[in-house]
Amino acid sequence: MPPIRATDLSITSFTAHYPEDLSQAEQELMAAARQSREHAYAPYSKFHVGAAVLLENGEIVSGSNQENAAFPSGLCAERVAVFQAGHLYPGVPISAVAISAYSTTVDIREALFPCGACRQVMLEYENLQKKPMRLLIDGPDDVITILESAAALLPFAFNGSFLKG
Repeated sequence: MPPIRATDLSITSFTAHYPEDLSQAEQELMAAARQSREHAYAPYSKFHVGAAVLLENGEIVSGSNQENAAFPSGLCAERVAVFQAGHLYPGVPISAVAISAYSTTVDIREALFPCGACRQVMLEYENLQKKPMRLLIDGPDDVITILESAAALLPFAFNGSFLKG
């Protein structure tokens, strides 16, 4: 077995305050993500998550998490929104994704980032469109964490290039 080596890894993010530090389009996007949380079906986790996708054509498509007693059968808000955008507007690139969560049982004290499956899906769409999408992650006290690319969340991602002979 080869020796384990340390790898330098840095993720660049910055914070903004909602709404004053965001553009008008980003304010509307975050508002849509927050509003989408209200449509979440989360009887098991009690985490209500909303996501909103801003497309290059200016359209906003949103989604919320939908749970199921057979846990793998549910779907996260991010994937609902991204897949819906891909279905409704095929070929239109995603400019940004806003994600917002709250819990009815847990005091959330920091931004909640997407799960691994959602990170992989967003990265797949980023690779498909050949340009990054900006991520806005809602946090407590109207502090938004911003990343310039989904790739920042999944630095050692599996991608389609591994499947080519």
